[in-house]
Amino acid sequence: MRELSYVQALNEALRQLLEADERVFLIGQGVNSPWYVGTSTRGLSDQFGSDRVVDTPICEDSTTGVAAGAAIAGMRPIVVHPRMDFALLAMEQLVGQVANWHYMSGGKVRVPMTAWLIVNRGGEQAAQHSQSLQAHFAHVPGLTVVMPSTPYDVKGLLIASVRDDNPVVFLDDRWLYQDIGPVPEEMYTVSIGKAAVRRDGQDVTIVGTSHLAAEAERAAASLEQVGIDAEVIDLRTIKPVDAQTVVKSVKKTGRLIVADGGWAACGVSAEVAAVVAESDAINHLKAPVRRVALPPAPAPMSSTLEQAYFHGADDIVAAARDMIEN
Repeated sequence: MRELSYVQALNEALRQLLEADERVFLIGQGVNSPWYVGTSTRGLSDQFGSDRVVDTPICEDSTTGVAAGAAIAGMRPIVVHPRMDFALLAMEQLVGQVANWHYMSGGKVRVPMTAWLIVNRGGEQAAQHSQSLQAHFAHVPGLTVVMPSTPYDVKGLLIASVRDDNPVVFLDDRWLYQDIGPVPEEMYTVSIGKAAVRRDGQDVTIVGTSHLAAEAERAAASLEQVGIDAEVIDLRTIKPVDAQTVVKSVKKTGRLIVADGGWAACGVSAEVAAVVAESDAINHLKAPVRRVALPPAPAPMSSTLEQAYFHGADDIVAAARDMIEN
């Protein structure tokens, strides 16, 4: 199987979706600009034209409303927010409208819309351009929330999201864009709601999301060098959480670390910990659950402070070693 970068796989998924279904269109700011969306949409406007790849002004609320209306009318839009931070301007559309139409219509109306939200942190972009707000969307009934971490999954989960008859929030982290991995040429889907066990282990379970799932695999390789056998679970879907896979693993290892790119308070890491606490896996725990997540502070601008603020493989390794050795 050939290998692609994460961003190449994303671009291929978008192209194949547009080719395969006339109801699919892409709309949002900067879909023609690598400054906004990396190279993820390169060549799409040239191939499909401005009616299918719609570059909009800065109007997050209106753009999302257009996509929602088109989905209700039978289209399958992908609305992109190049920075997740500013999707907050569309929260009424996403939370008040998109998430509720199917329920409020008594199941008669569906909203097959994919909201593609991009996390774009680091590089001294500071508090208003560095937020990873997945917990906001995972809190809302009616929204499915996915977070791929590999080139294979970004293609398969995007295709699955667009084909889903209900709204999906597709969260994409630009820190993954250069990662390389095997990707089939044909269209395929990755099951929404199913986590992936990336590495089997006996000593500690590490559950990661998006960029931190990739960092968890790097951490597990480092832990192996000091005799710690870590099991790594890539959550992939954070709403709904694959509780069965997480619980099964924790019952085996007796230890749990959750690594997520959002804040710890009321976040995805807290939800995974609660899933374990509410299951019989709690009786198997040999140590308190650890969370590797952001501290309760806005993202700093200074590159030195960024190094302390954002977490990675070293922080996961430190948490695991402290849990097992102390």
